[in-house]
Amino acid sequence: MQVTLLGTGDTTGTPTPGCDCDTCAAAEERGIERSRFSVHVRNERTDECLLVDLSPDFRHQFLHRDVALPDEAIVTHVHFDHLDGLGNAYRLFDDLPVHAASERDPATDESVADTIRSKYDYLDRVTVHDRAPFEPFETCGFEVRLVPVDHPPLVCYGLAIENPESGAKLALTGDTSYAVPEESRDVLADADLLLADAIVPAHLCDHHPLGGDHHDSSGVPRTFGTKHMTREGALSLADELNADETRLVHLSHFYPAEEAFEEPLAVDGERYRL
Repeated sequence: MQVTLLGTGDTTGTPTPGCDCDTCAAAEERGIERSRFSVHVRNERTDECLLVDLSPDFRHQFLHRDVALPDEAIVTHVHFDHLDGLGNAYRLFDDLPVHAASERDPATDESVADTIRSKYDYLDRVTVHDRAPFEPFETCGFEVRLVPVDHPPLVCYGLAIENPESGAKLALTGDTSYAVPEESRDVLADADLLLADAIVPAHLCDHHPLGGDHHDSSGVPRTFGTKHMTREGALSLADELNADETRLVHLSHFYPAEEAFEEPLAVDGERYRL
């Protein structure tokens, strides 16, 4: 299993357009980019490629990273920075199977799969497959499970992707607060590589209108506001999940420049073989 981090940034990416902050300037100087979130997973046994989330930066990512176009895709939730790259399917694919959760979202009255169908009804080259949370399904020679996480007000899902031949396992938390349900934690546990949402360091919770939540025993917030984990929360979850290696993703440009490129914060283009 070859894992390439195509996009490791949040909704605006780093550098952020029009921003002159020290972190964006440092990223420019170093030639580092964190585009909107997307992960490419190649099955080296079958030479098939699976794409997790379709970033609005799809074209840029596939032009600048040495990866093949996906054979199939998975969408974790319907926020634009994880979905709107699907429009790139036009003229690039004869058929692109897209897997998404079948569970109805009370906030939208439709599932993630249904939202994709309705939003991209003009894309006759996309075939949407409904997948029940926790139920394993096969794609690109992998066994995959979608698991509910906590990203209010919309439903959102993490992922476990396993190679049944080698036993290699990739886990993604999806966009989530620290309040990942126990059943989902069980599925995500013991991964060779964990990609964990970590939008800001915990000390920046002081600047959020809602502050932080899910504090640890020392009072450090593991959730920034209500929707995303802090760096400290993501590392705490990784420890609980017993991940062999953890990379922090969905990172904002609000990390102070002196912290923004420290380990284990990921940048675009990183590649791992599991």
